[in-house]
Amino acid sequence: MEDEKKELEFLRELLDTKQYTKLRQNAAEMNTADIASYMDEMEDEDSLKMFRILPKSMAADVFAQLELDDQQYIISSMSDKEASTIIDNLMADDATDLLEEMPANVVKRILANASPETRADINHLLRYPEDSAGSIMTVEFVDLKENMTVADAIERIRKIGLDSETVNICYVLDSQRVLVGTVALRYLIIMDPQAVIGEIMNENVISINTLTDQEEAALMFQKYDFTAMPVVDNENRLVGIITIDDVVDIMQEEATEDIEKMAAIIPTDKPYFKVSIWETYKKRMPWLLLLMISATFTGAIITHYEEALASYVVLTAYIPMLMDTGGNAGSQSAVSIIRGLSLNEIEFKNLFRVFWKEARVAVICGVTLSAANFVKLLVIDRLAIPFALIICLTLVLVVCCAKVVGCTLPMLAERIGFDPAVMASPLITTIVDALSLLVYFEIATAVLHL
Repeated sequence: MEDEKKELEFLRELLDTKQYTKLRQNAAEMNTADIASYMDEMEDEDSLKMFRILPKSMAADVFAQLELDDQQYIISSMSDKEASTIIDNLMADDATDLLEEMPANVVKRILANASPETRADINHLLRYPEDSAGSIMTVEFVDLKENMTVADAIERIRKIGLDSETVNICYVLDSQRVLVGTVALRYLIIMDPQAVIGEIMNENVISINTLTDQEEAALMFQKYDFTAMPVVDNENRLVGIITIDDVVDIMQEEATEDIEKMAAIIPTDKPYFKVSIWETYKKRMPWLLLLMISATFTGAIITHYEEALASYVVLTAYIPMLMDTGGNAGSQSAVSIIRGLSLNEIEFKNLFRVFWKEARVAVICGVTLSAANFVKLLVIDRLAIPFALIICLTLVLVVCCAKVVGCTLPMLAERIGFDPAVMASPLITTIVDALSLLVYFEIATAVLHL
């Protein structure tokens, strides 16, 4: 970390003192990912200067690894010809991701000056629904014909390999461009040059449809441990591939979205410091307002039992502990279930199994917490036994209710088409708080005959 800070300060110093030749020489020896990381830390104007100084051979690779806001600023600051050169040198999927987020007039200007091949590839990708496999795939891949010889295949790889996303796996097509097999580059290298591709290829091909959701595509990568996967249309014709670098981005994006929803925040795809105060307010306020209104039920319950509380004020002191414990227990179950649902480890048909497991866990946890609390109430708080029993019995029931609510709500939400993540901590805590008070006061009323 210290070395990175020093490197960034050194680059800034070269920029400030206008030592552009030395800066260019240093950049040429650096990793493109490191340069992109340093540029993300710079002010917009310095970042643009740095980009213009980069060797042309590195510019597109660095640009592809910049944050979206920085990409947009650089593209918008360039002439039509410069911007089109950058777009032409990007992989089609990276160029599409950029153009999808830019104003229509800028996109039109860039595409008008881009090469016909680039324009065709981008227009092809823009047709697919957002967050589908088709929208994130790249069309730069190595395709081979099944009647080719190994020597022919290697020659084709030499011709188009540099412009392909990967050459490790080559895709074998028939005369109708239907995907019929795959062959690894390392396998081609060791085979007889006159061997026919159709005879040595792997015919057991696992592929993704263009309309498959990107999160499902990421799970398939995890399941099969692939670094690239072919994307086919409804006729099984190969139209593109998804590579592992795209999948890493998807997993990060999906995890961030779930975390934000679980914290009752409307998801955003921008980095924290790139989101304005007003945007942050708009993302957080709706859920805060909803949860505040729903929390009024808690106040109504306390008001209903006001006379009972007046008779035994000591009961009031333990309300926060019961509500917090219930909320925490519910959140534990909810997070576990939501994660299981997102990884396809749990399905709605498993509802009874999940319920039965969480119920048993809840009883064990509730009894353990109550036993520890009972000793504390008698020894430290010196509370009368009837009051201690009320609190501890409530604690057992609250933990049981919370864990049942926490495990079932996310599964029911997914069943009716909602994102299970919205059923996480804030909403479940609000529900459990109300249940905790009802259980507490009903038990107290029954035991003390209030």
